[in-house]
Amino acid sequence: MIEIERMRDTAEGADAVAGKVCWAPVQSLWTLGMAGAGLVGGAMTVSLDGVAVFLVSTAITIGLGHSIGMHRLLIHRSFKTPRLVEYLLVWLGCLVGMAGPRGMIHTHDLRDWAQRQSACHPYFAHRYSFWDDAWKQMNCRIELASAPAFVLEELVARDPVYRWLEASWRWHQLGVAIVFFLIGGWSWVFWGVCLRVAVSLAGHWSVGHVFHLHGHQGWRVEGAAVQGHNLPLFALITFGEIWPANHHAFPGSARLGVDPGQCDPGWLVLQTMQWP
Repeated sequence: MIEIERMRDTAEGADAVAGKVCWAPVQSLWTLGMAGAGLVGGAMTVSLDGVAVFLVSTAITIGLGHSIGMHRLLIHRSFKTPRLVEYLLVWLGCLVGMAGPRGMIHTHDLRDWAQRQSACHPYFAHRYSFWDDAWKQMNCRIELASAPAFVLEELVARDPVYRWLEASWRWHQLGVAIVFFLIGGWSWVFWGVCLRVAVSLAGHWSVGHVFHLHGHQGWRVEGAAVQGHNLPLFALITFGEIWPANHHAFPGSARLGVDPGQCDPGWLVLQTMQWP
């Protein structure tokens, strides 16, 4: 397994504490727009097939896309797969609606770097109240006074497919929406695109908010400002992403449920992909 160090200290030194949280208008409009369209449109077009499309498409994009494609493969390089399979998994991860390949790597690595320092800004530690943290995490960005240098590996930085995905990741929802509309009408669009993206964004934030503050702490990273906590009850619906205490201790492991009895659907999928 390979653990890539992309955050580098600068000549002046990087500081994980000093900084300010600023409203990110494009991100905020995207988040609120998807939530508004999903809630209003979804309520007006409730159907069994629409709900089914929501459940299936969410499972595919969160499970295969975010957990396996974006997190375990692109960010941590914890396993290898043929390039075309990698592109497919990362594309599914882009459909979650959080960011493109470069954006996901930068956001993840900056957060992890900050959490591993002896002290960090409350934004990285989710130390705000529930609703305040929800607003800041999904509608704002942090600007550190002295941020570390971000060095993206050539494998991603120069890849034309990843550069294209980074420039166009939001627009891929439109292609999915057109296909869904042609098959199932507006119900499929509101449930399979708008509500799916809104729930995925809210779900990703809420999991991060809760597991950095509550739950069983099986492993501890000495000297780190933020520790992960495991929440076993949510292992299935998060595809195994609910074992952050394990992941903080072993960030380069493709298996997140490392202890006996810990449910990790993502790891089971990866084992299946190795067959025969």
